[in-house]
Amino acid sequence: MSLQQLVEYFNNRFGQEHHSSFRPLILEEKKVTGLFGPIRIDSVFAPIRQTLRPTVIIGHTAQMAVATYKPQHLHTNEIDALLVNNPPQATDFESIINFDRLSRTVHMLNYLLLSHLQGVLFLEVDPRHILGIKQDHGAYFQEMIIQCGLDIKNIVMVLAVNSQYARYYQQLVNGLDNYRHRGYQIALKFDGFAQGDQVLDLIAKLSPNYVSFSARNIERVQENTILEKLQQLKTGVEQAGGQSILQQIDEKRFDLLARNIGFDLVEGGYYRAIAFDYLSNEKSDGAHLNALIG
Repeated sequence: MSLQQLVEYFNNRFGQEHHSSFRPLILEEKKVTGLFGPIRIDSVFAPIRQTLRPTVIIGHTAQMAVATYKPQHLHTNEIDALLVNNPPQATDFESIINFDRLSRTVHMLNYLLLSHLQGVLFLEVDPRHILGIKQDHGAYFQEMIIQCGLDIKNIVMVLAVNSQYARYYQQLVNGLDNYRHRGYQIALKFDGFAQGDQVLDLIAKLSPNYVSFSARNIERVQENTILEKLQQLKTGVEQAGGQSILQQIDEKRFDLLARNIGFDLVEGGYYRAIAFDYLSNEKSDGAHLNALIG
């Protein structure tokens, strides 16, 4: 299928599922946008790089950019049709699932547009999406991936780990296992500074392909033991058979931290702003590390 045909296919599918003539996907100027009520969804792709060879890109993480959007004008007969055909108001979980599916569809279609992008595609899934679906996680999305001509093994389903969902970790683990059984790779993403036995237990139990941590949140932690704890986390990921990622690297000191700790992969604006000359700078800069841990 051409990209325009794919957009039409998914618009028809969304319309049939929601008994609506509204078409949420728009292809304009070689990019796909999704419309969800007054929200406009766009895609931003950030490269994931090898730490010691940052010019080598192993994949991209899809990030959502949202803006307000003026809803389309509907004629009276269209409004009447929506009122007659639509089922009762969707629950909160259903709305979250619909939004999550639409945003990931937008990312996949935009990824197809950027033919120079290669490797795995990291797509974040809302924890409430996993909790809202009782079984067969990934089945619906699998059909979309096949229609787009992508390989399921190159799709990484990313779960952002939040203490708010601690009591539901077993259900989340079960849902991610369902994704894995369908051929997806899986990843855990810790936006806050993750530490403690519970985190290591979760990593060991799930054995994710990737585990990522945020450099920005590490900076906020004022502890002399931060390097030791990061090393423990990195070792835990390695023992579980996964690769560790340090994301949101905006400064040289965090690049040096990633290399010193031994993170496998990195991501961040720092790598877009520098000329890559790592051959002449093989040693870690202790001053930068000391500045990091205060």
